Amino acid sequence: MLCLLLFAFWLGYKKYRSKGKSKETARIESFLQKNGTVHPKRYTYAQVKRMTRSFAEKLGQGGFGAVYRGGLSDGRQIAVKMLKDYKTDGEDFINEVASISRTSHVNVVTLLGFCLEGSKRALIYDYMPNGSLERYAFKDGSEGGNILGWEKLFDIAVGIARGLEYLHRGCNTRIVHFDIKPHNILLDQNFCPKISDFGLAKLCLNKESVISIGGARGTIGYIAPEVYSKQFGAVSSKSDVYSYGMMVLEMVGARDKNISPNTESSSQYFPQWIYEHLDEYCISASEIDGEITEVVRKMIVVGLWCIQLSSTDRPTMTRVVEMLEGSTTGLELPPKVLLS
Repeated sequence: MLCLLLFAFWLGYKKYRSKGKSKETARIESFLQKNGTVHPKRYTYAQVKRMTRSFAEKLGQGGFGAVYRGGLSDGRQIAVKMLKDYKTDGEDFINEVASISRTSHVNVVTLLGFCLEGSKRALIYDYMPNGSLERYAFKDGSEGGNILGWEKLFDIAVGIARGLEYLHRGCNTRIVHFDIKPHNILLDQNFCPKISDFGLAKLCLNKESVISIGGARGTIGYIAPEVYSKQFGAVSSKSDVYSYGMMVLEMVGARDKNISPNTESSSQYFPQWIYEHLDEYCISASEIDGEITEVVRKMIVVGLWCIQLSSTDRPTMTRVVEMLEGSTTGLELPPKVLLS
């Protein structure tokens, strides 16, 4: 009797899952039909398997799925992201296709194609030989050779800022990313940064300034306060600015080999520590090189402005680009820094 009940429950669950999946697929297909002239080439699952040689080389694992290396028939190297089988309405897939299909910028990844076949979903991008910023920006005693120089880190920070400025202001449909972090910044053969992973992104009309979201989204450590709680204000593109600032400050702190687990900075919230020790840190980090001192100072000051508690006190990404590309003369510290 118990076996019959369990079998009946299993059949019911299978039917429920199948019904849910069919609704989800229908929603995605409807979206693709309405945006037929916008989205890139569609591939079958069999083609995706051939491209990746049956998913032989795994490049990494992200929040929304695994990424595999592959190649197109013309020899072009690609990265194929296979999305996880989430119990959702397909929002992550739609977000990626809808967002990236509307973009064309040197600092944003290019979506070459996609696959939607039953529960199988894939997104196909250009292959980035240098992986993610996470691999290079953060020091590890065992991987010291991966640490980038200050000039290269600065160039990467400027590139990401330009990419975000484009998403916020340069697109026909404004895009807020909501998950800016080193793992989602890919680097091509020349270390040109590309913003990737638009699974949490929101599309907005250009005239909109406030964004409605259903709960907090993003990665802990990079999420703006207003995304957590309405008491900090409205969610907007300034939420990406906060994430960018935290990422830049993390790049700065991780680059300096002089900061060890036994120093004062490790026990104190790093943005607060760097706020209080800016001048001495810049000189120490740059090894008395005037040009490097200016680069380090720019990154720190811009980062501190970006992580202001109130979104109205944060600069726009347009202003961030101006600050990074301008002189440090007149570039002042914010009146206060967000405390932990």
